Amino acid sequence: ERADEYELDLVEVAPKARPPVVKLMDWGKFRYEQQKKAQEARRHQSQTEVKEVQLRPRTDDHDFQVKLRRARKFLEDGNMVRVVVRFRGRELRRPEVGEAMMDQMIEATEDIANVDHRSHRVEGRRLVAMLEPDLR
Repeated sequence: ERADEYELDLVEVAPKARPPVVKLMDWGKFRYEQQKKAQEARRHQSQTEVKEVQLRPRTDDHDFQVKLRRARKFLEDGNMVRVVVRFRGRELRRPEVGEAMMDQMIEATEDIANVDHRSHRVEGRRLVAMLEPDLR
């Protein structure tokens, strides 16, 4: 009766409470505000992306440093980094060279990253490690 008098709606706020809690309010305005809150919450969520850095066993020092800087930048931005060492042709005969390259990359980023996953052998023609940013 009072809701009709004030041209408002009777909205159930806490249905599981005993007795159930209800409020007199404008239903349309309430729904609009709830949608705005949900939209604002979605806007403030950050999506972590997986960035990829590709190396070869014969990657030279300067090129390695460039890739390392890039990986560090991705990690500092809060993204995960997939480090891939790709083998071609005869390079597959000496996987330890690629593993050394992978170890070098992991050691160079260990101050800002944790190893999430690492393949310890060549899978197909690739050696893969996932680095996640260290949230300290």
